[in-house]
Amino acid sequence: MKNLNGKIALVTGASRGIGVHIINSLTEKGINVIGVARNKEGLENTKEIVKSNLGNFEYLQFDLSETSKLYNLTNQLMDKEIDYLINNAGIEIYRSFEDYKLDDIQKIVNVNLLGPMELTRLLIPKIKANKGNIVNIASLAGKKGVIYNGIYSSTKAGLILWSDALDQELKEFEVGVTAICPGYIADTGMFKDGGYAPPALLGESAPQLVGKAVIDAITKGKKEIIVNSGPIRPLLAIGQIFPRVSDVIIKWFGVPELCRKRAFESKGGNRT
Repeated sequence: MKNLNGKIALVTGASRGIGVHIINSLTEKGINVIGVARNKEGLENTKEIVKSNLGNFEYLQFDLSETSKLYNLTNQLMDKEIDYLINNAGIEIYRSFEDYKLDDIQKIVNVNLLGPMELTRLLIPKIKANKGNIVNIASLAGKKGVIYNGIYSSTKAGLILWSDALDQELKEFEVGVTAICPGYIADTGMFKDGGYAPPALLGESAPQLVGKAVIDAITKGKKEIIVNSGPIRPLLAIGQIFPRVSDVIIKWFGVPELCRKRAFESKGGNRT
C-alpha cells in the first residue's frame, strides 16, 4: 500500500454531505486536506469534525460554479504540492425538462462537469509531477438516466466517460483516474435534503463507504468503483442490452414515482 502520510489532497464540496466523510477518511490516513466550498460555516464544521485525525485540514472558500475564475483558486495553491484531487462538489435540480431555465442548466453543468474538468486541467502539472491520483465522484445516475433529473444524469455520465479517457491519457505518467459511482445517499447531503427514503429494492450508499472508496481509488488504482447496497450491477448490465427492460424494472422499483415527488412536492434543487 502507498504511504499516504503527509500527502496533500484537494477536495471540493468540502462543507457538507459526503465531502465531510471523504475528508474524514483521508485525514484518518494522515493525508493533509485542502477543502473547497462556498459555505464558510460548513467548512469550519468539517474542520472541527476531523481535528483529531492524523492529517491536517485547511480550506479555501470559493464558489465552484464560477468556472471562468478557477485560476484564482489555483493561484492560491502555487506553493502547495497536490498529490490527489477529489472532484466531489455537485448540484442537482429535480424538474420537468421544459421548466428548466438556461441558468439552471448552466449551473449544474458548471459545478458537476465543467468545473471538475477545468480544475483538473489547471492542477494536472502538479499531480503528474507527484504521480498522484484524480478521483471524480460521479453517480449511478450517470449509468441510467433519472427522470426529472436528466441534466444531473448527463453531467455524471460525462464525468464517467471523461474519467475513462483521462485515465488512459495519463497512464504513461503513472497518474490514476477513478470514477466513483454512489447511489442514493440517505444519511447526508443532497438526497437526504429532499426528505424521501430511497427505494428499498434499489438499495442505498453509505457515505462512509464512499470515503473508503476514495482511499481504494488512491491506493489500489481502481478505474471505477460502484458504491451501492442493492442489486445494481445486474440491472446496469440488463440496461446495456435491453434499455426498455431496465425502464420497466426501474419503474417497478419505484424510482419514477420518487422522482416525481422530488420534482413537484419538494423544492427540487440541492447542492453539496
